[in-house]
Amino acid sequence: MGEPKPAGAGEPAASVRIKIDLSYDGTGFSGWAAQPGRRTVEGVLAQTLGRVLRLSEAPRLTVAGRTDAGVHARGQVAHVDLPDSVWAAGADAVVRRLARALPPDLRVRRMAPAPDGFDARFSALWRRYSYRVCDSVACADPLRRHDTLWHPRELDLTAMNAAAAALLGEHDFAAFCRRREGATTVRALRRLDWRRDPEGVAVGCVVADAFCHNMVRALVGVLLPVGEGSRPPSWPPAVLTAAVRDPAVRVVPPHGLSLEEVRYPDPGQLAGRAALTRRVRTVDSA
Repeated sequence: MGEPKPAGAGEPAASVRIKIDLSYDGTGFSGWAAQPGRRTVEGVLAQTLGRVLRLSEAPRLTVAGRTDAGVHARGQVAHVDLPDSVWAAGADAVVRRLARALPPDLRVRRMAPAPDGFDARFSALWRRYSYRVCDSVACADPLRRHDTLWHPRELDLTAMNAAAAALLGEHDFAAFCRRREGATTVRALRRLDWRRDPEGVAVGCVVADAFCHNMVRALVGVLLPVGEGSRPPSWPPAVLTAAVRDPAVRVVPPHGLSLEEVRYPDPGQLAGRAALTRRVRTVDSA
């Protein structure tokens, strides 16, 4: 859909699929998804796009990751299908107009025609999130209070990484997800580890093909007690195996979480990846 398609008599006008790279501070948003009476990233972006491009109504957006209220994004990706005539002004002009029209906590960094077969959600290979935790008064920075969780006890990252390693792979993550009717909780967790940044803040890196609701925040919540020594490293894999929500697992606050990157395959593999992702996955019985 990256190339304009001619319209025949009585057919819809030709359209072009546009890939949007954007970032936002989630503090003032009630998540990505548009909701009546609430300020959301999708709602603000769609309304602003419609106004800037002089569309008859706000366009429909498809996003790589529907972030929750308070969650930030540095590397969010979305797509929108626009009439070819509307896009004639070109990417640079539209991005400049959006820079003037959007609020300061939401920025569109790039817009460009997407390759054929691209779908921001279903074509993605994986998403990478980070979660920031400050566990020392010495590294507490009040200027980062909106994207860093304060934790009053020192964390042992070696113990946390040992526990996290046992969670890697494709599993049913029902113990860490809020179930939705008809939706699978099977996910392939590719990376989950912790390190300290130059300021001493503990930063968790989480990579998976996709995430179900609350999954990342629950994974962080199951590892923090291991880091502070109140739970053994064997506890998180035991929770995973039980496959039911454990009330002892705390879902940590959203403000420490940021969507950092979404990775896509080569252009020739986009449509195939989208078709594969749409299939409902189950854990291999072997």
